[in-house]
Amino acid sequence: MHSQKIPVDEFLVAHGGPFFELQRRLGLLREDALRAGIRAPLFIGLAWGVPLVLSLLAGNAFGQRAEHPYLLDLRVWGRFFLAVGLFILMERQTQERLRVYLRQLVRAPLLAPGSFEAAAAAVTRALQRRDGRLAEAVCLAIAIAFSIAFLFRILDAEAGSWAVRVSGGRNALTPAGWWCVVVSSPIFFFLLLRWLWRLLVWSKLLRDLAALELRLVATHPDGHGGLAFLGKYPNAYTMFVFAMSCMVGGGLAQALPGGEISPTTYGYVMGGWLLFVLSLFAYSLSAFSKPLKTLKEQTLLACSAQATRYHRAAERALLGGNISAAEDSDPASPDTIPDPSKTFAAVGKLSTLLVSRSALLPISAAALLPLVAAGATQLPIKELLRIVKRLLLL
Repeated sequence: MHSQKIPVDEFLVAHGGPFFELQRRLGLLREDALRAGIRAPLFIGLAWGVPLVLSLLAGNAFGQRAEHPYLLDLRVWGRFFLAVGLFILMERQTQERLRVYLRQLVRAPLLAPGSFEAAAAAVTRALQRRDGRLAEAVCLAIAIAFSIAFLFRILDAEAGSWAVRVSGGRNALTPAGWWCVVVSSPIFFFLLLRWLWRLLVWSKLLRDLAALELRLVATHPDGHGGLAFLGKYPNAYTMFVFAMSCMVGGGLAQALPGGEISPTTYGYVMGGWLLFVLSLFAYSLSAFSKPLKTLKEQTLLACSAQATRYHRAAERALLGGNISAAEDSDPASPDTIPDPSKTFAAVGKLSTLLVSRSALLPISAAALLPLVAAGATQLPIKELLRIVKRLLLL
């Protein structure tokens, strides 16, 4: 009955918006079938395959590393092959996992009866944000701006490559370079920004729900008042994080000066990237710290008051009276007052943070592995793995 009042089944994070509608009209997907297995190769072909063909025709696909051929450009592999493909392939998994978490909030139910109307309104607002035309227009505009910046950067290159010809002090884009500026780069950045926007939509929805009255219990066995399952939601974005990390790793592999960076410095780079990734999800999960903190404080105070009554009654039964404030002794016997000691101890272990190292291990690994691969082109793999181990155990 409650789930019918809140449109949880309508919250499909990969649906909606102008880009989704465009693909639907082109027959690339349906409302009941995302067809990621068909669409992913198509977008990879547009972003990565066409420049490959153009580079092959121009003789720039293969060659020595110093010649900067297309197939040795790790930025191209990271952005246009891996990331673009993963942005499409992640849709179904991410969508289904988020819907499971949203359903659990209602099914438990963790929302108080008086919060259902406000929760329904919050989901409706999230759907409106998801479907907003302005948001995707802004994503497209920023993607085009990044592509223009990419154009000026490669035109300033000092050496020729698959993307630019350097002749007589003047640089000119190759056909593959033009395609990447006009098609590949906008596709990559648009898909990246679109997913970041939808992550923000989901995060804002969680924060709206966290502000409502929740049916939390301090002694819940999950140690988080019944909300521990939400702390696992970042793992629904494992492929997204891996895709972003492939972009970063590819860029680092191309930019790393040979032998001029120490493992310690690169460790700071990896740590900074991991911190950024985790902060994307901390924004939403941190909203639940306040109700959990309030729950813990109020329950501990209530247990403390009950413990005072119980143990003073036990003291009277044992000693015939209370040592402290004997004149205001409560006539109740310890048999009529529940002992709150175990509850008090359990509540003391309640964590007010929904994030945990074990829950975030998959997404942390997804953030670091591409950077390990990139660093391995310049640094000892044993040193890199030692850094990863330290970061994962923080």
